[in-house]
Amino acid sequence: MAVFSVMKMVKKVGCLERVRAIDVTNTSESPEVTMNTVEEWKQEKHPLEMIELVEEFAEEGLTFDEIEEREGEGVWERMKWTGMYTHGVQRGYIMMRTKVPGGYLTPEQAEVIGEVATEYATAPEEFGGEEQNELWGDAFLDITTRQDIQKHWIEIEDVPEIWDRYDEVGLTTIGGCGDGARNVLGCPAAGLDDHECFNAQPVVDAVSDFFEGNREYSNLPRKFKMTISGCKEDCAQSQINDIGLTPAKRDIDGEWQYGFHAKVGGGLSDGPRMASPLDVFIPPEDAVEFCRAVAQTFKELGDRNNRGVCRMRYLVQQMGPEKFEEAIRDRTRVDFPTRGVDLTEGYTGDHVGVHDMKQDGLKYVGFNVITGRMGGDEFAAAARAAEKYGTEDASIRLATDQNFLVTHIPEENVGDLLAEDFADDYQPDPGPFSRGAVGCTGNEFCNYAIIETKKRTKRWARELDERIDTPDDLDVVRMHMSGCSASCAQPQIADIGFRGETVQVDAEGNKDIPDDAGTEDFENLVEGMDFGLGGALGTDNEFLDWVETAVPARAVIPALEQLFAAYADERAEGERFYEWSRHVENSRLRSIMQQADANVSGGVAHGD
Repeated sequence: MAVFSVMKMVKKVGCLERVRAIDVTNTSESPEVTMNTVEEWKQEKHPLEMIELVEEFAEEGLTFDEIEEREGEGVWERMKWTGMYTHGVQRGYIMMRTKVPGGYLTPEQAEVIGEVATEYATAPEEFGGEEQNELWGDAFLDITTRQDIQKHWIEIEDVPEIWDRYDEVGLTTIGGCGDGARNVLGCPAAGLDDHECFNAQPVVDAVSDFFEGNREYSNLPRKFKMTISGCKEDCAQSQINDIGLTPAKRDIDGEWQYGFHAKVGGGLSDGPRMASPLDVFIPPEDAVEFCRAVAQTFKELGDRNNRGVCRMRYLVQQMGPEKFEEAIRDRTRVDFPTRGVDLTEGYTGDHVGVHDMKQDGLKYVGFNVITGRMGGDEFAAAARAAEKYGTEDASIRLATDQNFLVTHIPEENVGDLLAEDFADDYQPDPGPFSRGAVGCTGNEFCNYAIIETKKRTKRWARELDERIDTPDDLDVVRMHMSGCSASCAQPQIADIGFRGETVQVDAEGNKDIPDDAGTEDFENLVEGMDFGLGGALGTDNEFLDWVETAVPARAVIPALEQLFAAYADERAEGERFYEWSRHVENSRLRSIMQQADANVSGGVAHGD
């Protein structure tokens, strides 16, 4: 089926599926169910009412204390539905998350995002001002693993002005956080590359439009993550989302039709689970209805008592994929056909580099942004460069590896684009560690994170590229650092994954700690991490093993040097690092790490 046919079919979806939703929705709640505290806060006031309340807070100039006194302690939880979190450690300031469905931005939208960061994401002098971060200074933004943009240091009084500027170019923060549909992921190279079966961006947009601001599906048991791609290489990570739609084809009434296969119940955090395939084929025009029916199933059957196990993956695991599919079919009037021919061939984790587009003479350039953080002025400059050097179809695309693409660049203009000042630190030919480095927000702003991540990940990636001589055919080493167990940096799917810990080491920093050591021997608390190896998505998908726990941060690079020396000596031809680490016993991996001249195994997680 031609791309234009897919686009034509999804145009009718928005209004049609809202009618279907009304027909089948059951909004009753069982009075016998004991709800957790967050559910009680949501019952007090629908979280979407916070949109008007935030504007009132800004107009009246209310402080955080005054807001809490007026609205109660649940106000900050409900405010998440507007796409904003309070800072974990700097009271009075907010993190704002901008949704970018499929990662697609026009140059105009990207420029506005950069300008807003430059003007409003600024730290006060008491927190360091322009020098608050020695690597990025001030007024920066973060590209996330969900193709969002996050900005810090936002004040409530500035939110209405930011929203007005966003409205002018078709951007929103609504639904960026909270227990509803989060940003819908897609392939960042949709419509550009010949690795796709069809361009699914119109479907991404239709699904996103349906759920945005939809009160029926803005109070789910927990966050709800979807990914939709027509790409053969599963760039949008269907295996670790609540819903993953990937390309397929099926014989329908004697004609082959493109559509989607579905996986459900994937996710990371403390209970990682690979998504389960369902026996359904979804025509593009019914994709919104399928996603709605899944959300309805989750809404009715999901756990609202224990917030620790209320993600949809727990429900799928409890019911089993077959029963879960039956529940979906019971909640829709569309008779979805059974599976057809799956068209997914593997997994591509990034689009860094200069690539040919399907259109002759055009290129797209994948810039490498270690940990996704860059200056707002740099992002705005990238947007202006896209407009300057690209065709009228030029765009900025955000990727799940925290990098970005500039598209529709005539081949003769690529050199000029790469020579722009903004590109100095983000060139598309990085070393393997820089290319694969992903980092969460860390304890700089997040009150869940135990360790600092952004600066550490960037410094380590650059240092490892200099210190470790990797094989010539190894273009990327995926190294993901999460500040806590919430897995925002997706460590479980990386070659090398880190999970933050506060680590106790003995007073001398000795590796060998006596069995009878008391607490007085562990007076030194340092930042450290659990150390995992062997994760990947794709046809050989597997979560990593946590090989060593409570490794002091200063011991990590020496340990990696030992591991990569052994890998270089022992690898089979073409074998990637995660493949090698899987067939080596964990006990031997630990032994290799312990050969480093560093306190690799001498720490204990604080509190254990």
